[in-house]
Amino acid sequence: MTLRSAARALGAVAAVGGACFGWGLLEAHLYTLRRVEVALLPPGGAAIRVLHISDLHLGPDQERKLAFVRGLRALEPDLVVNTGDNITHPGAVAPLLEAFAAFADVPGVFVFGSNDYYAPQLKNPMRYLTEGPSRLARELPPELPWRRLREGFEGLGWVDLTEHRATLRVAGRDVVFRGTDDGHLRRDRYDEVAGAADPSAALNIGVTHAPYLRLLDAMTADGMDLILAGHTHGGQVCIPGYGALITNCDLDTHRVKGLSSHEAGGNCSALHVSGGLGTSPFAPYRFANRPEATLLTVLPRSA
Repeated sequence: MTLRSAARALGAVAAVGGACFGWGLLEAHLYTLRRVEVALLPPGGAAIRVLHISDLHLGPDQERKLAFVRGLRALEPDLVVNTGDNITHPGAVAPLLEAFAAFADVPGVFVFGSNDYYAPQLKNPMRYLTEGPSRLARELPPELPWRRLREGFEGLGWVDLTEHRATLRVAGRDVVFRGTDDGHLRRDRYDEVAGAADPSAALNIGVTHAPYLRLLDAMTADGMDLILAGHTHGGQVCIPGYGALITNCDLDTHRVKGLSSHEAGGNCSALHVSGGLGTSPFAPYRFANRPEATLLTVLPRSA
């Protein structure tokens, strides 16, 4: 290969790489609604429509994302489940709560992730793809106003499931929840909510931010019908025809987002991992992996 042909080849590679990166920046704003159905309820009766929202990573001046969130109210969900990483900046709390005010009449539950507690850290954006699960630096970054965010969510009538159990009346049936703090920060203390599922409930749901296997195993062994999590960003950058390269936790890449199942302790739970609606401001791209919220319709099982 001559020097000129080598230069042309390198130029072509650079052009393709630049085009892919440019598309990734654009795709991070192509907000999408996913619709999923799963049969978990006792036979007979109506379905329960669950709106699963996660990983908004909301910063200043993201009105398009907020408009998408407000528009989800038209789906008329019976329940909202928010699995954390809502903000990246203190100024995002007020506009986020204003957008979620549209759901004030809808039962809801929530847990927090690392980017509800701490501001995102500046780092090489390619490290997200080349390292294992990310960790906070030894010196903690600035704390975000998570207490104000929690008060705002509770003001909507939503229940904080951080190491807490709760029973809500949803679409005329009792749904029992348990949740944990963020496993990615190792703040989870599942033993505080552990125990057998409620056999009288129409549905037992486990909620956590990051789908680490230790939490999925514990919730499944205790008999949760459904487990909801976020955190993974669907892999953030995927290869068409192959899928995600990473999950940013110890979950396998084949379950990086969407509906799957998990087995532990002789039980099997339905697992839904949200691909999320945002990115870190320091890695503001997604590729072959549009940002998403999910309307999860839980149907009655066949008699």
